[in-house]
Amino acid sequence: MTHPMFDLTGKVAVVSGAAQGMGQATAIAVAECGADVALVDRNLDGAEVTADQIRALGRKVLVAGTNVSDPEAIAELFRQVDADLGRVDFLGNIAGDGHLAKPEDLLIDDLHRAIQNLVIGRFAMCQEAGRRMLAQGCGSIMNIGSLSSTTALGRGHIAYSMAMGAVVQMTRELSTEWSARGVRVNAVTPAQVTNPSLLARMAQDSSLEARFVSGIPAGRMGNPSDIKGLAVLLASDASSWITGAIIPLDGGNLAMNAGGTPGHEGGVVQSFRAESAN
Repeated sequence: MTHPMFDLTGKVAVVSGAAQGMGQATAIAVAECGADVALVDRNLDGAEVTADQIRALGRKVLVAGTNVSDPEAIAELFRQVDADLGRVDFLGNIAGDGHLAKPEDLLIDDLHRAIQNLVIGRFAMCQEAGRRMLAQGCGSIMNIGSLSSTTALGRGHIAYSMAMGAVVQMTRELSTEWSARGVRVNAVTPAQVTNPSLLARMAQDSSLEARFVSGIPAGRMGNPSDIKGLAVLLASDASSWITGAIIPLDGGNLAMNAGGTPGHEGGVVQSFRAESAN
């Protein structure tokens, strides 16, 4: 039985990227707590797999293959949500394509595409959901950002990091504008969470996984299911006074100094004295 504070019965969630990864995990999590769900993903076959799991819970499901970088397609998506599900209480704003290139090689057209996918598309999703939430006086938006909005990754991530920085600041602005009218907006900033594209990159570079884990005190990379509890919290009334927050989902990555030694590395602990500079 779901605790009443986390009960989402009668609520409607819209979740992008719902065919796999954190999008799929978010959609299933809110459905497990009672929400009906609109599943958004270009991978319709994958979204239908997610839909089957949610239907088995007795929830209503809408599946849409919307291109979430296209504001007109997003507007049509929400008209469909209005017709089929009647309202929007939670937005899991997760899907979006990045682009890898060295700064000196990055084409401006590719930068435009990354910003269109990750910033303009996410804003359009927030705008459409937000209009409906403002009209009903309540709602919650969870934007997925990245730790790259706070610290630099290198390795050709400049377009992605620029876009994620914009997503985080968009979250703060929307929260400031909308919170007094009942709409909460927060961002979750994951570290490395396994998904098909990241697994493919690690297969190409055998040193990459060890590099990631060396910076994560928890000693492992993230799994998509790690977002489930946080998604339910943000979708529910249990987080009614949480808004404008930038929440790391990172196994301690952001907290650790770049020169820190995670405990799982078994480093030798030595005492030291800080000398005064006199």
